[in-house]
Amino acid sequence: MTLDHDAATAAPVTEAHYSDESPAEIQAREIAAMRDSIEQKLYYQVGKIRIAANNRDWYVATALAVRDRVVDGWHRSTDSTYTHGAKRVYYMSLEFLIGRLLRDNLANLGLNDVVKGALDQLGVDFDAIRQIEPDAALGNGGLGRLAACYLESMSSLAIPAIGYGIRYERGLFRQIVKNGFQQEYPEDWLELGNPWQFERPEISYNIGFGGEVAMVSDSDSETQHVWHPAERVEAVAYDIPIVGWRGRHVNALRLWSARAVDPIRLDAFNQGDHVGALSERARAESISQVLYPSDETPAGQELRLRQEYFFAAASLQDLLRRHLKSFKTVETLHEKAAIQLNDTHPSIAVIELMRILVDDHNVPWQQAWDITRETFCYTNHTLLPEALETWPVPLMERLLPRHMQIIYLLNLMFLDEVKQRFPGDVAMMTSLSLVDETHGRRVRMGNVAFLGSHKVNGVSALHTDLMRKTVFHDFNAMYPDRINNKTNGITFRRWLYQSNPGLTQLVVDAVGPEILDDETLFAKLAPFADDASFQEKFAAVKQDNKAALAKLVRERVGVRLNPHALFDVQIKRIHEYKRQLLNILETIALYNAIRAQPMRDWAPRVKIFAGKAAPSYHRAKLIIKLAHDVARVINSDPTLRDALKVVFLPNYNVSLAEVVIPAADLSEQISTAGMEASGTGNMKFALNGALTIGTLDGANVEMLERVGSDNIFIFGLTAEEVEARRRQTIDSSDFIAKSDVLQEVLTAVENGNFSPDDPGRYRGLIEAIRYHDYFMVAADFDAYYRRQRDVAATWRRPSDWRRSAVLNTAGMGFFSSDRSIREYASDLWNVPTWPKK
Repeated sequence: MTLDHDAATAAPVTEAHYSDESPAEIQAREIAAMRDSIEQKLYYQVGKIRIAANNRDWYVATALAVRDRVVDGWHRSTDSTYTHGAKRVYYMSLEFLIGRLLRDNLANLGLNDVVKGALDQLGVDFDAIRQIEPDAALGNGGLGRLAACYLESMSSLAIPAIGYGIRYERGLFRQIVKNGFQQEYPEDWLELGNPWQFERPEISYNIGFGGEVAMVSDSDSETQHVWHPAERVEAVAYDIPIVGWRGRHVNALRLWSARAVDPIRLDAFNQGDHVGALSERARAESISQVLYPSDETPAGQELRLRQEYFFAAASLQDLLRRHLKSFKTVETLHEKAAIQLNDTHPSIAVIELMRILVDDHNVPWQQAWDITRETFCYTNHTLLPEALETWPVPLMERLLPRHMQIIYLLNLMFLDEVKQRFPGDVAMMTSLSLVDETHGRRVRMGNVAFLGSHKVNGVSALHTDLMRKTVFHDFNAMYPDRINNKTNGITFRRWLYQSNPGLTQLVVDAVGPEILDDETLFAKLAPFADDASFQEKFAAVKQDNKAALAKLVRERVGVRLNPHALFDVQIKRIHEYKRQLLNILETIALYNAIRAQPMRDWAPRVKIFAGKAAPSYHRAKLIIKLAHDVARVINSDPTLRDALKVVFLPNYNVSLAEVVIPAADLSEQISTAGMEASGTGNMKFALNGALTIGTLDGANVEMLERVGSDNIFIFGLTAEEVEARRRQTIDSSDFIAKSDVLQEVLTAVENGNFSPDDPGRYRGLIEAIRYHDYFMVAADFDAYYRRQRDVAATWRRPSDWRRSAVLNTAGMGFFSSDRSIREYASDLWNVPTWPKK
C-alpha cells in the first residue's frame, strides 16, 4: 500500500451530486480547489500575478491557502470548548521550538498529495517552496522542542489548550562559524513576515514595572495594597494555530510582543532630540527582541526578569479574561483551568496570580493561595543549580515591589508551617525559604514554583528520583506526595512520519496503517528484526537518508562524506555536562590509532557535531573551536583514506535535525550521569533506527529497559558513582596516569598539535580535565573508548546491527508525546483526552 492519509482525513462530502465520486475523482476535485485557492491568495493577498511570482510568493500563497483549512478546524474546536464549558490547559513556556509549519500542517490535515498536485498543475516545485520557510526562532533546544511536541499532542488528543510564550523578533541567534569560532548574528525569521500568525491588536494588556505600593483602607477598615507602577509596557497578542493529527482539533500558541504605550515622545522629537524621543519605545520593545539575553551584567539580569514577568502577567490576564467570560467568577479558576509551568522561567506567575486574586478581585488571602496552588503544576527540567533561577532581592524590590511583598508574606507563613513540622531544624528552614540569605539575598524561583504548585514533576524516572534526593530533598520531606514522574516524549508525526517517509512507509507496510494512530503498535515491529528481507529494506531506507545528509554536508561545509561509513552523531546544545569534549577526545584517540596501524581494516566512521553555545559560555565556545581544529587536521590527512571524517554543521535547528536524525547510525547520549534530566534527542534517534551509545542518565535508563541491553551501548559511571567521586575528589590525575590512550590525547591537545597558530589555546581546557574534572570526562574516557570499539565491532556485523536498529524503532512506542500528555491529563490536569484509552 502507499502512505496516503488524505482518504482518512478528507472532510465529509455532503453534496448529493458528489456522493458517487470515486476516490480519484474526489482527489482531483480537491486538487483543483486547492489550485484555485493558491492562485487567489497569490493574486489578492500576495499581490502578484503568476508570471511575476517567485518561490517566496508561491510559499506565502500556499501557506495562506492551507491556513484557511486550518482556521475551519480551529473555529470548530474553539466553539466546542466554549459550548461545553470544557476545562482548559494553559502551557506556559519561555521557549517553543516549533520549526517549519507548512509540511507539519499538511501532514496533520492529510493534504500533502492535494497541495503537491495543485502546485504541479501550477508548475511550482513543492520542495523548493517549502525550503523558503524559516524556522521560527522561538527556542533553543530540548526545552523548547518538548513544548512544541506537547502542544501538538494536546491538539491531537483534543485537549482544549493554549500555549503562552514570547514572540521574539530575533529569537536566540543565528550561529555562523568563522575560522572555527562561533559568532552570533540576529536571526531575522520575521523579516519577510509569517503567514501562519494572526495578529490580535484588539487583545493587549498593560504590564507594569517599578513604582510603589500604597496601603488603602476601605469602608470596612480592611487594608488593601495598591500597586502604582512607574512604567507600563503593552503586551500585544499574536496567535499561531497548532493542528492536531488528522485535523481533529486545533489549539493556539499565543505569543506576546512588547510595545511602548506611547511609541514616541513628541515634545522631545519637536525639540530636536529625535533619538531620545524613541528611547522609551526601544526600552519597551527590547523585552521581546531576543531569547535569553546575556545575564552577565545587571542590565541583562533586569531584562531577563522583565521578559519573564511580562509574558507571565500578560498570559494570566488573558486566561482570566477567558475564564471570566465563560464562568463569571475567579473562585472556580482551579476547577476550569490548569496552568503548567515549563521549568522555572514562568514561575513568577505564581506570585502574579496571587496579586491579581488578592489585590484586583479581593479574594481572601488563604482562599487565593488555595486557588493558586490548585491551578498550577510545575515541570522541573534540570538539577543544575544555575538553571534553577534566582533573582537579587534588590532587583525584585525595585522592579516588582508588590510581588516582593507577597513573597515575603508567603515565606513567613510557609516557614511557620515548616517550624511546626520540623521544630528546631534551622537547616530545614534555611533550605526551604523562598529567599536565600546566604548568597547576597536572592529569591529562589524553583522554591516559589514548587510551593505554588499542587504537583511537581520530573521528566524521566532517574531525574525524578534525583529531584527527591537532591534539589528538592527537603521539599519532598515537607510534601511527600507532590513530586511525580512524567517521562518526556516526542511527537512521532514530525520525527518519523514527516522526517523519514521511507521508514514510515516500511513500518506501515509491515504492521498496517493503524500504527499511525496508535504508538503502542510499534511493538509489533519486533518480530521483523530477524527477518532478513525486512532488514535489507530497513537498511536501504537508512542508506537513502545518509546520501541526503551527505549531500547537505557537502553543500554547507564542503566536506565529502562516504555514505557507507558509520554516521556517528551528536547534535545538541553545547555544554560541558553534555560532554561533546569527551566525544572529541575519543575522536582524536581513534585518529591516533588509525595512523599507528593504517593497514588494519578499520570500520569507516563519520563524526557529526552540531549545536549552539550560549554567547557568554566561553568554555563551550572553545569546545566548538576544538571540534573544528580537530576536523581540519583529520579531514586533510590523506593517510586516513576515508576511514574517519569530522564535520560540524552550523546553526543547528529543527529543520537541520529533520535531515540529520533519520540518517544517523549511532546516537551520542553521553552526558555526565545524573545531569541530563531526560533528553528527547535520544528518543528521536532511536525511533529512526539509530543505536545509542550513552550513560545511565535521563531517559537512557528507560530506553535501556525498552530496547534491551544488547541493543544499546551503555558505559561509564552511574549517577551515584559520579556523586561519590565528586565527594572524594574531582582531580583526575589518577585516571589519566593509568590510561596511555588518554595521556597521549590530552598531551597532543595541550601542546597545540591541533592549534599550531595558537599552541596554548586549549591548555586551560585540558588543565580543567586533569585537576577539576567535575563532568567526569577523564573518569569516563576509558570506558567510553572501549565501548566505541564495541560499536565498531558490531557495525562490522551488518545483520546484528540491523537487527538492533529495528528493535530500537520497535521499542520507542512508550516515548510518544501522546503517552506523556495522556499522563499529564489524567494525573495532573484532570482533563479528558480523545480517544479514551
